[in-house]
Amino acid sequence: MWVRAKPLVGVITLLALVGVIGVVVLVNNLAGNLKLPRLGPECTVSADGEVTLDAVQMANAATITAVGVRRGMPEQAVVVALATAFQESKLENLDDGDRDSVGLFQQRPSQGWGTFEEIKDPRYAAGKFYASLKKVKGWQKMRVTDAAQKVQRSAYPEAYEKWADESRVLAAALTGRATGAVECTVRGTPQLRGAEAAAALLESLKLDWGKKLPSAAAAARAAGLTVDVTNANNGWRYAHWLVSHASATGLERVRFGGLEWHAPEGKWQPVTDGSGANTVQVAAEVFS
Repeated sequence: MWVRAKPLVGVITLLALVGVIGVVVLVNNLAGNLKLPRLGPECTVSADGEVTLDAVQMANAATITAVGVRRGMPEQAVVVALATAFQESKLENLDDGDRDSVGLFQQRPSQGWGTFEEIKDPRYAAGKFYASLKKVKGWQKMRVTDAAQKVQRSAYPEAYEKWADESRVLAAALTGRATGAVECTVRGTPQLRGAEAAAALLESLKLDWGKKLPSAAAAARAAGLTVDVTNANNGWRYAHWLVSHASATGLERVRFGGLEWHAPEGKWQPVTDGSGANTVQVAAEVFS
């Protein structure tokens, strides 16, 4: 019996190997026609480095940045805020956490940060963080982790530093210093279409940017919206914000500065029909 067992094991192993090879060959042969689900992050941000995020993380990062800009905070404050949210929640608006901590920054109602409902609003939570950071004397010259710790008072004061590089990449793109730096691929059926999508997009834009969005500068129409800008930096702030929030809206295209982003492809490409060279207006189109 023991003499015959070894050949039997070898035969079983060989059959298993043949089965695996067969599956691989079948998949390779069908690759041209087989539609496999897309795995991995939906968004890539490139600005002296590269960061990949999913659609929810990207939208939250864009909102955190917008709140900082409209409060007049410098780019370094945005870096600190993003690094903090990376560490505390992975840029996700969490319903719970340590003890009564909630939200992007894991702020605690019991510690005076606000009510549960308030903290769960990303704009409110980001505003509270920036307000607290602004009170820290000399935060601008501190390491990212030291500035964050002055606000958060974490049990792991060094933890924020590991997100500093990623946060610098995001901040450079989302404040508008980088061109065509936020690329998000959006597939599937849009949640909203037409005038309804355009109106919702405009409302979200105003909520994030507030008074930084010039009065009557953004105009919604059935096909989308336009945002008047004074320079390329401002234009890329809004263009990148729009792409960052595309997944939850019916946004199909964004055009600015000779480039166009298209939802299914997710890439910024040169506009070839001569209509995209505008540098004083960001144009966004929604699915009809």
